[in-house]
Amino acid sequence: MRDVGRSVILVDRGNWRRGFYPSAGAELACRIGARGWSILNASAGRGRIPFLLGALAAILRRRNEYAVASISVFSGPAFVWAEASAALLRGLGKPHIAVLRGGNLPDFARRWPDRVRRLLSSATVVVAPSRYLRESMRPYRSDIRLLPNAIDLPLYPFRFRSKAAPRLVWLRAFHVIYNPSLALGVLAELAYEHPESTLIMVGPDKGDGSLQDFERKVRALDLEGRVELAGSVPKEQVPTWLDRGDIFINTTNIDNTPVSVIEAMACGLCVVSTNVGGIPYLLEHEVDALLVPPNDSKAMAGAVRRVLTEPGLAERLSRNARRKVEGFDWQVVLPQWEALFDDMLDPDGYSRGVRGRRHDDIPS
Repeated sequence: MRDVGRSVILVDRGNWRRGFYPSAGAELACRIGARGWSILNASAGRGRIPFLLGALAAILRRRNEYAVASISVFSGPAFVWAEASAALLRGLGKPHIAVLRGGNLPDFARRWPDRVRRLLSSATVVVAPSRYLRESMRPYRSDIRLLPNAIDLPLYPFRFRSKAAPRLVWLRAFHVIYNPSLALGVLAELAYEHPESTLIMVGPDKGDGSLQDFERKVRALDLEGRVELAGSVPKEQVPTWLDRGDIFINTTNIDNTPVSVIEAMACGLCVVSTNVGGIPYLLEHEVDALLVPPNDSKAMAGAVRRVLTEPGLAERLSRNARRKVEGFDWQVVLPQWEALFDDMLDPDGYSRGVRGRRHDDIPS
């Protein structure tokens, strides 16, 4: 058998295309690969069944080429991919990390507690990107580690918003769980009082009809001249698009620790977000963001009005947001991922290091 050394296989249904917006798992793979690790991608094939079969085939066929595996764990049908991959890795005697990715995992776990507990118990270590997921999933595994989603902070120029103009930016995928139509409802609420208000929508079409529904509502509300659809943009262009706005609106119905919100905070935008899932673990109301109930365009528009008119609010949110995300820089987070992989390669090092190392000082 060849020396597999510092080699990891990743099972993650993310965007691996160079230049385009990758998933958190794919971004980690690129970063850890640049640190001298050999990264194997077990994610192949489009569609649920081709992806599952491709991942299992790669895990088995390349078993002599990797020492450690990392599995991204989502809820719903995607949970089956994690279950099958973990079972195969156990059979092969390969240590693996279960990385909790889905913001809906806590609800899924309440419906399927035995499946979730079995999967998490089988992993060598379980990692969560937010305090929300760590706390919510502790009934199923008590020693979950915290390693947040990260960004390359120097790539996000900070522009201090001492005052905010009604230039709104939205950055997610067009899918029902991200509720893009709520952003349009907010713009419609603001249009009469702030006739100069605009909305930029950045993100790909996930194909569930949300984009088409959004476009129909734009026409019905006669807002064509105020809305710009950027579509999917290369990751390196994200800071440029964010800089075109002053207020970032996060309209999602289900969430964990969204990188898009972290990026907006890094650029100094004033964040207004729905108060769902892991969001209140990431954002502090009235300090670095304003939080509102989900699916309530009047409440979100009211929060935006506050940012536009309340003295000192925009500058407080802008300054505190940038200050918070300095702890999410890859220079802070990546060495801890590397230490985790190193410890897993050495069973004695794992028992001394991972189980003894605390990550509670990392922001959620």
